Amino acid sequence: MFAVIETGGKQYVVEKGTILSVEKLSSSKKDDKIVFDKVLLIAEKDEISIGAPYIKGAVVNAKILESGREKKKIVFRYHSKTRYRKLRGHRQPYTSVQILSV
Repeated sequence: MFAVIETGGKQYVVEKGTILSVEKLSSSKKDDKIVFDKVLLIAEKDEISIGAPYIKGAVVNAKILESGREKKKIVFRYHSKTRYRKLRGHRQPYTSVQILSV
């Protein structure tokens, strides 16, 4: 059994026990329970339910494992022959969650 959920403007395929990193969630304290109610699809063996856009009453329960920031990504701008160089870094915040039930 698996489901497709939407959070942070992205879609994720999840099933029980899946650990994934999502965009930072507002309540990101360790061991908090969270409910994803934007379920787009649920598949059980041969039975598939597709929402339009979401399935009413379907929820995916998860537990927050940790919150943090990813490794630094380098943002470098450069124009040749004009001595233009700009070096910046970016660290995206994330929340790691474990799926408890679909």
